[in-house]
Amino acid sequence: MNQAIRDHKKLILTLLSGALLLILAVVYIFPFFHMFSTSLKTFAEANMMPPKLLPEEPQFQNYAEAWDSMNVLHYLKNSVIITGCTIIGQMFVCVPAAYAFAKKQFRLKKVLMPALLFDLLVPAQIVFLPIYVIVSNAGLLNTYRSLVLPFLYSAFTIFFLTQSFRTIPDELLDAGRMDHASEWQIITRILIPSARSVIITVALFTFVGKWNDYFWAKVLTTDETVRTLPMAVSGLLSVGDGMIHWNVVMAGNVFLFAPMLIIYLLANRSIKQAFIYGGIK
Repeated sequence: MNQAIRDHKKLILTLLSGALLLILAVVYIFPFFHMFSTSLKTFAEANMMPPKLLPEEPQFQNYAEAWDSMNVLHYLKNSVIITGCTIIGQMFVCVPAAYAFAKKQFRLKKVLMPALLFDLLVPAQIVFLPIYVIVSNAGLLNTYRSLVLPFLYSAFTIFFLTQSFRTIPDELLDAGRMDHASEWQIITRILIPSARSVIITVALFTFVGKWNDYFWAKVLTTDETVRTLPMAVSGLLSVGDGMIHWNVVMAGNVFLFAPMLIIYLLANRSIKQAFIYGGIK
């Protein structure tokens, strides 16, 4: 009898958990479904109230209109250059910093680690004015460098990598030193291969944050030659006859979203490994 009651409770909990996960999945997926569905609607359907879930007939010409209005290739090139340089530069800065926090003893370490954690709580909007002044005084406004150099440091990346590097046995590093490996060789030949999944994951987080970055591109640039894809998508709001063509705007958002989806699918396995074996420990 008791076993039957326990099995019944377990079944109920399983069903409730499954229902909750299904609801959360729908909540998270619906905005993307709405974006894609709206991108295929006519102007009238996109502005219909109450809205329709699906278009009567897919309007693929919305993508052609968004492509022509946005000059996608130009802004895509800028986004790729800025995002790629930020990821590479951030790894050069944050990996050695995380190594120092995880495996080295140095002065002010007990002060810098809490400061690092505090930095995670500070919104970017609080520091935008000092960053703008520094970039302006350095003569870097309206350049690729203005959108890369201030963001090579990332408290999140350093903290996440530090937690991962701490799980790597010190004996492994000592073995490298016994073989006369330099600190740089220890980082590149031991730490990075051992934490490969975690590094790919934080690089993906950096990619998503930088790829979607509208705020800093708006603040630090006014020249269209260096602006990025999110700025081009926002420009679609003013294209047309004085009314917002949400179907075309959503088509532009699909162009913005597609590279992130592709990269996520390619890196999905590494992300799972990072959360299971790395950053959660």
